[in-house]
Amino acid sequence: MIPPPSGPGGAGPGQGGYGYPQPGATQAPPGPGYGQQSATWTATIGPDRDYFMSMMQRSGPEAAGLNLPAYSPEQQRTLSGNQITIGRRRHSTGDTPDIDLSVPPEDPGVSHQHAVLVQQPDGSWAVVDQNSTNGTTVNGSEEPIQPFVPVPLQDGDRVHVGAWTTITIRRG
Repeated sequence: MIPPPSGPGGAGPGQGGYGYPQPGATQAPPGPGYGQQSATWTATIGPDRDYFMSMMQRSGPEAAGLNLPAYSPEQQRTLSGNQITIGRRRHSTGDTPDIDLSVPPEDPGVSHQHAVLVQQPDGSWAVVDQNSTNGTTVNGSEEPIQPFVPVPLQDGDRVHVGAWTTITIRRG
């Protein structure tokens, strides 16, 4: 059962319609951190054995020749700007994504324009699959996210692309 609205017009005390203050009403000061820069977010990019093994179990015979790279150092990058593109460099045009997964060892399961990390109004990030061939998953899910639909990310979330690449998003 929905509780009855308080105050005249259904708004709370000191509130006008739609939650706006009534003229002359006092408002609490903004909370801590108001007006400050949002936290710095980083992405750690590297091969993920568990993700690779689950991909191999779900893949068809075309994946039989794939092997997890013996050595591939993790990359670290600070997320800045409004969006970060993820994919593989297109040699014919020279187009290079912000997170380029064509550098050795190249992840063959990553599309040229695979996904985009998009900064949200509150400073957090979301991932958007760009209708990639092999899809994008989050936090080990077997179901790929819907193309062109932003999926909000939290501190520690893992974005999986290609055959073995995991991008871990961290705040602070």
